[in-house]
Amino acid sequence: MPLSVTLLSLCQALLISGNILLIAVSPLIGASLAPSPAWSTAPVATQWLGLMCATIPASLIMARLGRKRGFMLGNVMGLVGVGVVVQALTGDHFALFMLGTWLIGIGIGFGQLYRFAAVEAAPLALRDRAIGLVMGGGVLAAFFGPWLARVSRELTQTPFLGSFLGLGVLYLVALVILLLIRLPPPEVTHGEGNARPLGEIMRQPVFLVAVVSALVGYGVMNLAMTATPLAMADAGHHFDHVATTIQWHVLAMFLPSFVTGHLTARFGPHRMIATGCLLLVACGIVAQFEAGVAGFHAALILLGLGWNFTFLPATGLLTETYRPVEKARTQAANEFLVFSTVAFTALLAGPLASMLGWSLLNALLIPLSLVPITLLAWQRLARRPQRPHISG
Repeated sequence: MPLSVTLLSLCQALLISGNILLIAVSPLIGASLAPSPAWSTAPVATQWLGLMCATIPASLIMARLGRKRGFMLGNVMGLVGVGVVVQALTGDHFALFMLGTWLIGIGIGFGQLYRFAAVEAAPLALRDRAIGLVMGGGVLAAFFGPWLARVSRELTQTPFLGSFLGLGVLYLVALVILLLIRLPPPEVTHGEGNARPLGEIMRQPVFLVAVVSALVGYGVMNLAMTATPLAMADAGHHFDHVATTIQWHVLAMFLPSFVTGHLTARFGPHRMIATGCLLLVACGIVAQFEAGVAGFHAALILLGLGWNFTFLPATGLLTETYRPVEKARTQAANEFLVFSTVAFTALLAGPLASMLGWSLLNALLIPLSLVPITLLAWQRLARRPQRPHISG
């Protein structure tokens, strides 16, 4: 595996460490600053909204300037967002805090393309393994992110200010690593020639399966995950228990990445996606029975596994739907559809968690988790040749 893929994995680990920190602290900061509990997860939603806003520009910028410069620009945007959040926390300003998380989300939107850069930097035969290695950087983040959230929470007199100062350090370290990475230039990775209309690409059955699987896997996971800190706080659990639960969840999200590529190559992406959907269903079922720490741990571990087995195979499927010259627009369309859904689910998490409660919220996610399986079954039936009609 090329060194550049390993360095991209480290950048991914730093990105996800910051994301975990945000998951753990943003809903709690929102609850303390928001005018009402229904707005407590709004800063999480604005983070995902920023990510959504970045998806199309990030892909187009990288097609023109290259992956390396695009990733560096994303980290700079993250640092600007951290600066705005610091001002918001010192001034107890809720709207300014949402602006800061929106800017951080823009930076994260650029970082979401690390997995595609790994595909380009690795030999074709190692495509799925390269995706798995980069996403496997989240294993390091599973330990480092919650630890950073715990130790930085009260480093300053202003609650959680130290957490965002630590986030800024992560973005600075990622910038240094990016200076060392050598990635193919855009004329090599994106190609030249005539591209098909985007609508034609998006109508491909493989594209539909890839997008719907990623959309459902990420959307269900994000809605349940964003509601978790609030649900655990309502159940009387300490912040350390919240951070530990998120840690196990993220570990379950990314630890299988080292073998997901092998499993996808052996069993096929469709079976892997179906397995991931069933794991998401299992999470919803577990959430119906236990509100203790062990119950949250079990549900969030199943949730992480379900995300891994839907999102990673869906990424591999997406790379089969476009030619090099079509790469930027196709990836941008995929990222926009997926992360606009994620932003919407983050915005819904606060109101739904307060109105429905943890158990009922997860119960509603069960039928949504089955949508990709339904699509796969429908496509399989559509491909089946019809039996000839035999008249009597």
